[in-house]
Amino acid sequence: MYNSLTRIQNVFGFFTTVAFVVAAFIAASDFTYDRTPSAHVKTTNVQVVKGRPHYYSTKKEEYAIMKFSLDADLSSLFTWNTKQVFVYVTAEWTNPPSAKSPTAPSSGTPSSRPPSSDHLANIGPATMKKLRKSAAGKPVDPKRGLLSLKNQRPKYQITHPTGRIAETSDVRLRVHYNVQPWVGFLTWSQTEHDFGRWMRMKDGLSRAFTLPAVKRKDEGKKAKA
Repeated sequence: MYNSLTRIQNVFGFFTTVAFVVAAFIAASDFTYDRTPSAHVKTTNVQVVKGRPHYYSTKKEEYAIMKFSLDADLSSLFTWNTKQVFVYVTAEWTNPPSAKSPTAPSSGTPSSRPPSSDHLANIGPATMKKLRKSAAGKPVDPKRGLLSLKNQRPKYQITHPTGRIAETSDVRLRVHYNVQPWVGFLTWSQTEHDFGRWMRMKDGLSRAFTLPAVKRKDEGKKAKA
């Protein structure tokens, strides 16, 4: 009535059911922890130049070169089910750039380009050594989740589909995060509403600023003269 193959299938089905239930409980346990992330970001240097922002760019366009400082406390995002937290910063604005081209967008929809604060690509050797120790099962650094970046250069330049970005007003930097658990769904930063014990990001939005006019190459020569 029951051969070996049928018994193996029954055992495997029972095992997968138990594993799924356990995984569901593990994923649901994240909702029992408080999330109270906070961040403060500001620009320290902004320039707009004209050229090729990427090596694969086919034409010259205006793009912003920026440095920013970031202080964030994301320690509450780390639980026993947290694999890693990816943090990034975007630039966003409501008004279209003051382009002289008729192809510039006329709607008031937000425009956002990702000058990511991928700090893992820019951190020093000492911090990288701590991260490797943590990944190897060593004691967790008590400062995990605390970020303090000064005059950080973004990984990506800020551009716009029209190719014009100079003198754009009401630009802000916003801090985002993405929690990647060992088991469960990916979760992203909450910017508008609280969800149970998960609080929305406190601050995390810079003051509004205006991108400067395009920096000319001959400006530096005139200043020296």
